[in-house]
Amino acid sequence: MEIINDSTQKLELEYPCNWTYKIIGRERQVLEQAVHDVICERAHTLEHSNQSCSGTYLSMNLDLLVHNEDDRNFIYEALKAHQNIKMVL
Repeated sequence: MEIINDSTQKLELEYPCNWTYKIIGRERQVLEQAVHDVICERAHTLEHSNQSCSGTYLSMNLDLLVHNEDDRNFIYEALKAHQNIKMVL
């Protein structure tokens, strides 16, 4: 099966808007600290999402208000660059 995305449309968002990042790591407390390191005192919610079958990895949903596309992308890149976050979706 082949999936082809031939859409040339850009995602249109109205800012400010709420945005959810899914972050994946190994320990809940370490992920909570990593989020704090990146967004400091900015209002947000962080909730457990899922855990791998073996318990090695867990995912959390980070919800917060983003003010514009640059803000959204900056937070994504900062989360992705943090040494204790394995993946950001």
